[in-house]
Amino acid sequence: MLVIEGHERRQVNGSRALRVVPDGTSIDLRAAERAVRSLLDALGADTGDEDLLETPRRVAETYAEMLTPLGFDLTTFPNDENYDELIMAHDIPFHSLCRHHLLPFVGVAHVGYLPGERILGLSKLARVVETFARGLQTQERLTKQVATWLEEHLRPQGVGVVLEAEHLCMTLRGANARGTRTTTSALNGLVREDARTRQEFLALARGGT
Repeated sequence: MLVIEGHERRQVNGSRALRVVPDGTSIDLRAAERAVRSLLDALGADTGDEDLLETPRRVAETYAEMLTPLGFDLTTFPNDENYDELIMAHDIPFHSLCRHHLLPFVGVAHVGYLPGERILGLSKLARVVETFARGLQTQERLTKQVATWLEEHLRPQGVGVVLEAEHLCMTLRGANARGTRTTTSALNGLVREDARTRQEFLALARGGT
């Protein structure tokens, strides 16, 4: 979950910045390390082996890193030119953890919006994706969270989010469907309601023109 810290800061060029921070959830690294050691013992591993001595600590630190969102400044600028066409960022790389198996899913996000009164700094689309991806997720939930959050805080005329990812819980186990990618989408506002805009967004997300 994300929260907004403080107030908007107005700059001389008309830009505004909101500080975006995680909700303060803490991770107990020592407890996580003990749990990893217990898991390895339960799986029959020799945790006294030299190669495994530091594994519980490394695993705990790895999961802590993958589950800790980074704060950033959500910077917007006035839409002085009244720009009314789609703005998109393609192939934003992300990785997250499946909340069902604790295995990674890795892919790219295509995020676009139809601006209203404000335009977002381009790098911030990637920041929002990265921040929500740092958690125990499903791809469907992640897709919806990014779209809803941008709609609430940017107030555009419409938002579209498409995620494509490979899930290790499907490619390394179970179906063993190696190379399979899953695609999810969330369309809000005019990107959903206006047929031309929806078609344009989906074509751009597929790499079209």
